[in-house]
Amino acid sequence: MAKAPGKAASGKTSAPSINIGISDKDRAAIAQGLSRLLADTYTLYLTTHNFHWNVTGPMFNTLHTMFMAQYTELWNAVDPIAERIRSLGHVAPGSYAEFGKLATVPDAPAKPPKAMDMVRVLVEGHEAVARTARSLFPLADKASDEPTADLLTQRLTVHEQTAWMLRSLLEE
Repeated sequence: MAKAPGKAASGKTSAPSINIGISDKDRAAIAQGLSRLLADTYTLYLTTHNFHWNVTGPMFNTLHTMFMAQYTELWNAVDPIAERIRSLGHVAPGSYAEFGKLATVPDAPAKPPKAMDMVRVLVEGHEAVARTARSLFPLADKASDEPTADLLTQRLTVHEQTAWMLRSLLEE
């Protein structure tokens, strides 16, 4: 008896191959880069949320509110990044252990820093995520992966603007 199309030799249904005009090798490289972007974004989200909870001082209300807007934006960004990885046929990382291995953004300090040091940490975090996003453009461009390039452009816009706004708070 011949096996049915889409059935593996074991009798289980196999996933159909992906043919979206991007080679397997390029999809894997882009997904790996997006996994780093996801890890950086999630790590920065956690740090920003931590700082929202723990900020103190004369700028409490301003920073508390600003950090909430920023962590909310970061939270809303992780799903599209993960879903792009899935669209490319790869598994999105989703554990602290995986994020710790992939992220270039350091974890939040164990002891919350002073308010302006929080701002400095977040500037560095947003700049790091921007560098991660920017590093993926050559891969996306080579593969003609416009959806990934569009996602990267959106993320760069947010991270560069947020870093600028936070840096503005540090001026004397």
